[in-house]
Amino acid sequence: MESLRQLYKIGNGPSSSHTMGPAKAAKIFLEKNKKATNFKVTLYGSLAATGKGHLTDEILYHILGEEITEIVFDYETVYDYHTNGLLLEAFENTKLIDSWLVFSVGGGSLKNLNESRDSFTEEIYPHKSMEAIISYCEKENIDLYEYVIRYEDNQFIDYIKEVALEMSRAINRGLFTTGTLQGGLNVQRKALSFYQKYLESPSLEGLVYASALAVAEENASGGLIVTAPTCGASGVVPAIINVEKILYNRSNDEIYKALCVGGLIGNLVKTNGSISGAEVGCQGEVGVACAMGAAIIAYLNGANSRKVEYAAEIGLEHHLGMTCDPIDGLVQIPCIERNAISAMKAYSCARFALMSDGEHLIKFDDIVEVMEETGRDLSSDYKETSKGGLALNNKKR
Repeated sequence: MESLRQLYKIGNGPSSSHTMGPAKAAKIFLEKNKKATNFKVTLYGSLAATGKGHLTDEILYHILGEEITEIVFDYETVYDYHTNGLLLEAFENTKLIDSWLVFSVGGGSLKNLNESRDSFTEEIYPHKSMEAIISYCEKENIDLYEYVIRYEDNQFIDYIKEVALEMSRAINRGLFTTGTLQGGLNVQRKALSFYQKYLESPSLEGLVYASALAVAEENASGGLIVTAPTCGASGVVPAIINVEKILYNRSNDEIYKALCVGGLIGNLVKTNGSISGAEVGCQGEVGVACAMGAAIIAYLNGANSRKVEYAAEIGLEHHLGMTCDPIDGLVQIPCIERNAISAMKAYSCARFALMSDGEHLIKFDDIVEVMEETGRDLSSDYKETSKGGLALNNKKR
């Protein structure tokens, strides 16, 4: 597995796969082709189907130059390797000088056609399964945080501090911003009103909902957020971190350690399954975020590695089959509300695991495999194409 730096990415929303990934590809391609006079980008599959709603075209124009860039939405071509494909072509006048077919596979990560999905250029972790990690930890008498630190570089905690800070900043901005989100659905920001109700009648639920809405609304508006594991699910983990600090007086050091543990969960899914809603549905985004959050809560409450694993397994298991069918391709409905509900669900998952003896039949590694199988069996209509589910139902009105 690669570094958690590649899971927790700081960038602008609204989508890690539809904006951050293509933006990264465009920057790489532009740097390689400085002599190009014009560009053409063809978007395939889900990038074509919901690219406008996810601002894919806008970010590509911004990086490559709108006046010299042609963007083609190819709705028919879908690669078996991954639905989020894009072909970048560079021209010198009319002569094609370079081309690159690349895939945005989730979380802002890129892969070339037929490149192994479970291997990376800079792998730093020697284990690829939760069971192998826990067995190693038990043998070495270390916990999951200590496992992460054993393999990350010396500056990694400084990066996690930056991640935690950006999560807090997103909450603070979102809590005190009102108005209507762009895109045409006339979705009103709700975080401030939820926060005011929390202040009037403090509760765990109130603070969880307000915090998650704050980040999800910031993401939907293209604000700066942290992928955890994606932009579309970026409100879950920050909400939990915020609640743990405010309601349970967790220290910064405890928060940093917990983020490492949660990141390990997300990294395992990214390696062995998928965190791309376009590929496996929202179970791979908000479902994984819930698993990460449940692991964080369990760890902060003193759970051993087996119970942390159980909490994460419950979080992912009970999102199995969740579709990704945003209305008009916007990361708003049901995405924003879904972040708040799943953040609260993470508390239920963690508390269930904490009350148990830790014994359970289905392991986290098993549920990751099942999640990927389920996602691949889902109709493409329910995976960021706006052809079914809530998206289609809305068009019928």
